[in-house]
Amino acid sequence: MSIPQQGGGPIESRDDLVGYLSSGCKPKERWRIGTEHEKFGYRLDDHTPLRYDGACSIRAMLEGLSQRFGWEPIREAENIIGLAKDGANVSLEPGGQLELSGAPLETIHQTCDEVNAHLAEVREVADSIGAGFIGLGAAPVWRHEDMDTMPKGRYGIMKRYMPTVGSRGLHMMFRTCTVQVNLDFGSEADMVQKLRVALALQPVATALFANSPFWEGQPAGRLSYRSHCWQDLDADRTGMLPFVFEDGFGFEAWVDYALDVPMYFVYRDGTYLDAAGQSFRDFLAGKLPALPGETPTLSDWADHLTTIFPEARIKKFIEMRGADGGPWRRLCALPALWVGLTYDQGALDAAWDLAKGWTVEEREQLRRDAGLLGLKAEIGGRSMQALAGEVLEIAEAGLKARARAGDFDRDESHFLNVLKETVATGRTAADELLEHYHGDWHGNLGRIYGEYSY
Repeated sequence: MSIPQQGGGPIESRDDLVGYLSSGCKPKERWRIGTEHEKFGYRLDDHTPLRYDGACSIRAMLEGLSQRFGWEPIREAENIIGLAKDGANVSLEPGGQLELSGAPLETIHQTCDEVNAHLAEVREVADSIGAGFIGLGAAPVWRHEDMDTMPKGRYGIMKRYMPTVGSRGLHMMFRTCTVQVNLDFGSEADMVQKLRVALALQPVATALFANSPFWEGQPAGRLSYRSHCWQDLDADRTGMLPFVFEDGFGFEAWVDYALDVPMYFVYRDGTYLDAAGQSFRDFLAGKLPALPGETPTLSDWADHLTTIFPEARIKKFIEMRGADGGPWRRLCALPALWVGLTYDQGALDAAWDLAKGWTVEEREQLRRDAGLLGLKAEIGGRSMQALAGEVLEIAEAGLKARARAGDFDRDESHFLNVLKETVATGRTAADELLEHYHGDWHGNLGRIYGEYSY
């Protein structure tokens, strides 16, 4: 999750909130790709999750990355809680999941190089302290009481508030991991089309990247338990956002939506003030109970936008949020999927043609079935497997039209190969894990660490 946002001045009117979003519009030649991925750290000796402090710990990981590879520490109070270097940052999820938020890059070749370099750094430091890291959508064995809480003020506020608005907020916070990609838009109209495609087809990504079939040591009865967590977390800030598909949607409608999402906090002088459940509209009027008489800055608005968690969201860019964390090939495949679908106009139009006839109810049902059934889900009598195949064809055409060459490739389309294999076989990563569990692992989930870690 995000570190505090900076650089925003006073808000003089609602137009400033709209302007903050619209300032993200960029000409196509400046569109970039930002890939984020989270991973679970654990002790090699007993497979228990890393705590914050100790010789084999999250703190040791962050300090090691800083000392060996030149990352600049980010601190909250006296605690190191993140790192920054060259436009990228490393941050902590509530249960110690380690996240790389990559720099804005021009090609997926660069993105994959960045992912590989980061994982090599993580592996070197982890080996030196007796730790390992694994890419999965949900912790397969650990229970809530096994997890340490990272020393970030916003997490204490969320930990108290989330159980009051849903049943799985703490599950999400402490025991799930995702991979997501952040992409640019050229205009308001471009943002609208991209966000509609992103929301409508997010369940396809959920199915293709399903990689969390276990929960607390047993098969969970679904292929993406991570996706399941998001479906009863907080209805005010999650979901498929039907209003995005209504006539007239644009930046102003997003501002109205965001203003009605209850706040979590206000960040002042290095401290998170608890504003959970309070209204940003009241904040604009100087009537926020947590900070009476004070009005927000654009930094407060930027912070608030990071606390909204639908399947896709906008800030000054669009975030695609529907995929489970996974092995390294899939970390490169997710940006390839969405860049292929959205950075070429012909591909974007074709993607919207696929989904534009779906109803609100069909989109929501597909979202729920994608995490449960993976490629066996259906919409309108059509299988997810067939739909995903067509989506990949569109993405491949979009990447070939972009024609961004790498050292050995004429374009970026080969990064889709792992997803094409998934569709061809009908087997997601979660299906593969379940086959091992019921087969050669003989129900021993301890095998997952040795065979699937980075």
